[in-house]
Amino acid sequence: MTVEPLDDAARAGLAATLPHWALEPGRDALTRAFRFRDFSEAWGFMSRVALLAEAQDHHPEWSNVYNRVTITLTTHNAEGLSARDVRLAAAIDALGSAGA
Repeated sequence: MTVEPLDDAARAGLAATLPHWALEPGRDALTRAFRFRDFSEAWGFMSRVALLAEAQDHHPEWSNVYNRVTITLTTHNAEGLSARDVRLAAAIDALGSAGA
């Protein structure tokens, strides 16, 4: 399935649409780091994100070290950012329990 990359207008609005996310240096990807009280809270957050990702059939690149979770979003078959990444980032932000 071919997915179209974000156009210039959508890219220009990313900072306003997703203020907690940043463009990852050297890649056409969005990234965000989260910090939680402990491992259990981080793991619970990852479980909720996994359910969102599965429902959207769009899976993040991520890492977890104790109370820290880093998520990177990019669409491999668009060779960079797409509307799928923006949608998943917004859904992750809407979880509300995410620490910055």
